[in-house]
Amino acid sequence: MESIKVAALCGSVRQASYNRGLIRSAIEITKGSIAGVEIEDVDITALPMLNTDLEGGGRFPPVVEAFRQKILEADSILFASPEYNYSVSAPLKNAIDWASRPPNVWADKAAAIISASGGSGGSRSQYHLRQIGVFLDLHFINKPELFIDAFHPPGKFDKNGDLIDAKTKESLKQVLLSLQTFTLRLQGRSKLKN
Repeated sequence: MESIKVAALCGSVRQASYNRGLIRSAIEITKGSIAGVEIEDVDITALPMLNTDLEGGGRFPPVVEAFRQKILEADSILFASPEYNYSVSAPLKNAIDWASRPPNVWADKAAAIISASGGSGGSRSQYHLRQIGVFLDLHFINKPELFIDAFHPPGKFDKNGDLIDAKTKESLKQVLLSLQTFTLRLQGRSKLKN
């Protein structure tokens, strides 16, 4: 069976972040019940702040080169984005900006967004990320959407930031299945039965 490689990026650098927990759960779900999807948690914490003075001779700093290569090799992208001040987080925006430097390595990839945050569950950050994606030539799945109000009972995460709510895990699985189907369709490959 053909498989797809998904690069997962967490917009929070905190280890017990709920959004990082969503990525851990996505990896667990795909290993257990979605054949043909391989998710790699791509760390963005070591990326320097975007500074074009660090570019030279068509090259980027080694940590940026390695990050860009992971995005380039991925078939699709899974963003786990908290909402900060009605928008995406600074670390995530920084990673997006580094990978968009010419040549743009985001171009023509399928993508999905999941978020856990207070109040709206990160909906405004998701919509802002979709706007950014237009310039990047990313192609986001439209449905299902997953916005998790992380602080509304019943508890969705444990003290380590791990997703513990079965209903939310099922919703996450549906997002991953949609991303798989859309990625294969965008690449002109048909989805094989699990």
